[in-house]
Amino acid sequence: MNTTPPSNPVLVAQDLHKAYGDTAAVFGTSLAVGTGEFFGILGPNGAGKTTLVEILEGQREPDSGTVAVFGESPWPRNMDVYRRIGIQSQSSAFFPDLTTLEHLETMAGLYGLGRDAAATALAQVGLSTSAKTRVTRLSGGQRQRIAIASALIHGPDLLFLDEPTAALDPEARRSLWGLLREIRADGCSIVYTTHHLDEAEELCDRVAIMQRGEIIAMDTPASLIKAAGGATQISVPGELISLADAQALPGVLATQQAGADVILSTEAVAQVLAELGGRLDLARVETRRPTLEDVYLHLTGAEFTR
Repeated sequence: MNTTPPSNPVLVAQDLHKAYGDTAAVFGTSLAVGTGEFFGILGPNGAGKTTLVEILEGQREPDSGTVAVFGESPWPRNMDVYRRIGIQSQSSAFFPDLTTLEHLETMAGLYGLGRDAAATALAQVGLSTSAKTRVTRLSGGQRQRIAIASALIHGPDLLFLDEPTAALDPEARRSLWGLLREIRADGCSIVYTTHHLDEAEELCDRVAIMQRGEIIAMDTPASLIKAAGGATQISVPGELISLADAQALPGVLATQQAGADVILSTEAVAQVLAELGGRLDLARVETRRPTLEDVYLHLTGAEFTR
């Protein structure tokens, strides 16, 4: 686990603990998030992600340990900190009788901002055409965007997002990914929880994997995958190659029969594909590289449940 802190952190947490009765929701957690960093907190439901984020935001007091956001403790509800952070939670609240623009104008007013801030935030999340639509008539994906717009309206330097793509369809998830990349590109640091490992691999600079209240791994997605020693899997129809011939290929680490296919494991993908190309039609060959989900399986020995 690479726990080297970033050179210019906006958030530092040290040895956090939080229990509910005999259940440890957060246990010995330490982390730091750098300026402009997209930091993911991963894990299945019940891993402690939401409790950890609520502590980092200053919405929940830890039993022990410390949190510093921009050098100050966010608890109890430090308004100097709150003016510089944005929060989108799993249960974001809306004014249901208002239009999207009216809702954001109300949010802007809470920060002492003018109505132009609402229009800017609405455009930022790509919903200007829905300005006159009542919040109750928005789709799930649109509501998620309005929740993020509400968190962004005052121009925060640090944004907390708790499973913002939960319950979204694949198209809406991908669309939201683009928005999050734009936010990060503008210099905003992001702390992001999700149980979608493919999403974290696409978006995050670094990730921490939680299990039963503890961080069990933390690094860049690429470094975690490399450290886990995951080999690339090459699938070849069994009619094209035998298990013995596949095992004899230079660069192949292991082989297995999977239904009608032969699966080759290798860390020398180019070499093995070149060998296969001299023997069979590569158009019928499929390649699967290691992913964060493979890392999770490697670390925990259990399926990643959602």
